Amino acid sequence: MEIDEIKEIDKTVKSWLRESRDNVLRKIDTRLTVNTKTSRKDLVTNIDKQNEQFLVSKIRDFDPESRILGEEGFGDKVVSTEGQVWIVDPIDGTMNFVKQRNHFAIMIALYVDGEGVLGYILDVIGNRLLSGGPALGVFDNGHPLAEVVDTPLSNGLIGLSGPLVLHNTFNMVDIAQKSLGMRIYGSAGIDIISVLRGELVGYISYLKPWDFGAGRILCDVAGLEMTTIDGKQLGVLSSEPVLLATRNAHRDILTIVSQ
Repeated sequence: MEIDEIKEIDKTVKSWLRESRDNVLRKIDTRLTVNTKTSRKDLVTNIDKQNEQFLVSKIRDFDPESRILGEEGFGDKVVSTEGQVWIVDPIDGTMNFVKQRNHFAIMIALYVDGEGVLGYILDVIGNRLLSGGPALGVFDNGHPLAEVVDTPLSNGLIGLSGPLVLHNTFNMVDIAQKSLGMRIYGSAGIDIISVLRGELVGYISYLKPWDFGAGRILCDVAGLEMTTIDGKQLGVLSSEPVLLATRNAHRDILTIVSQ
């Protein structure tokens, strides 16, 4: 894909995100229709569904030959990464959205033949957009992202999944204790933004493609490591425990996981 085409896509997606954010904020204080999916802690609202339908319609009009993987099922059944594949998470952190009206994100990613081209993570309430890709670099609200310091686990805060810590899965308690402290934000997008901005040295959680699709692109360009929990390559369409960290913290965490 040529750079001029990538720049045009980037400009277009940012306009979708601005409109999408405005749509969500207009409805955030209205009465929500809340349903459960796999459990009482796995929620979906009418706003999740409406926002995904909005974004899917924008992608369909702009790129009709592509396929779309959306969390709420308004896209396509995507079983391979051939061609152009968009990945959409209309509200990442729905529990936060419902209970706090804060700490949630909108995420969009574009892959071509399995290679990340563009990724976007928008902190809706904070109005902070992390965006970019291999051809453009990574930007924080339009400014080049500062270089991420390669901090070891012992010198930084770590974002962890609550259930993984509670059950001490993959030695999560030891990982938390070796860090300066753990944080649980309840939104993959918010955690990934925090790692990209150097506020966390890493993040570990069970993630699905719409949770990590955009972040995988941005973190790769920023020089961070995003792998499976045992350090293997993370497939674009995989659903499993994911480890994101600085290179030093990634190495530290893999040592603890393997014990």
